[in-house]
Amino acid sequence: MGILFVQPIKGLIKRDKEEAGHTANSNTTESPNSTTEQVNLATVSALAKQGLNPDLVGQITDIEQRLPKSEGKDRLDLLKQLAKHWDDLAKPAPLGFTYEELASLEPSYDHWLKAGDAFTLAYENMQDTLMAPTFVSHAQHAYQQALDLDAKSLDAKTGLGAAIVNGGGAPMQGIALLLEVVKEDPKNLKANMNLGLFSMRSRQFDKAVDRFKTVIEIQPSTEAWFYLATSYENIGLKADAIKAFQQSKVMAADPSLSQFIDRKIDELSK
Repeated sequence: MGILFVQPIKGLIKRDKEEAGHTANSNTTESPNSTTEQVNLATVSALAKQGLNPDLVGQITDIEQRLPKSEGKDRLDLLKQLAKHWDDLAKPAPLGFTYEELASLEPSYDHWLKAGDAFTLAYENMQDTLMAPTFVSHAQHAYQQALDLDAKSLDAKTGLGAAIVNGGGAPMQGIALLLEVVKEDPKNLKANMNLGLFSMRSRQFDKAVDRFKTVIEIQPSTEAWFYLATSYENIGLKADAIKAFQQSKVMAADPSLSQFIDRKIDELSK
């Protein structure tokens, strides 16, 4: 899933016994360095092309080479073609920059929201890299632009809230936005998932349990069951944790996750 706004399951597996209940390292508040300042469509495109089919790389490169000389409708058409390529290839970083460019030329709620969603996926997938702060910053900007065009958008408000928390500057402001979303829509999947994960980050595992139960009622998933189990474990409810881990394993498609869960169940059963 693309809704893990703090360290995903694979991060917990990697750390194994170190700190299985704590889903994220502290957010960094460091200023972007020269590396992150150079993150743009060209740099993320070069990275995204690595390992792709040469024919696809050629098609994308052709569009990129035509962009600088294009304008008006031709430029919009080229950007939309480029966005489709990156979307089809599930490459969120260049997709985010492409939609951002589209939105700057043809401002619309849809373009800004798609830019924000793409940057969110980018920082989730690359949170351990120097590029992550740049993606978080661009996500915040895109969601704010979307909200300016549609102040009632719960999707934009949820995305902005999560990005603000992950930006590390004013986490309570981001949490407040997410709480506004669940107040209006108590069954909002993304907002509840984020609030659950952020409760884990602050080690408020009792609150996390309630959030993940709500998520599971809406849409059961490997991740939701796993985080519910981890929250139960951290408040000492071993039997409940085992049951939740077992549910997570049933839905898991990753053998390494299943092995990790087996170890956790063995530990909790002793």
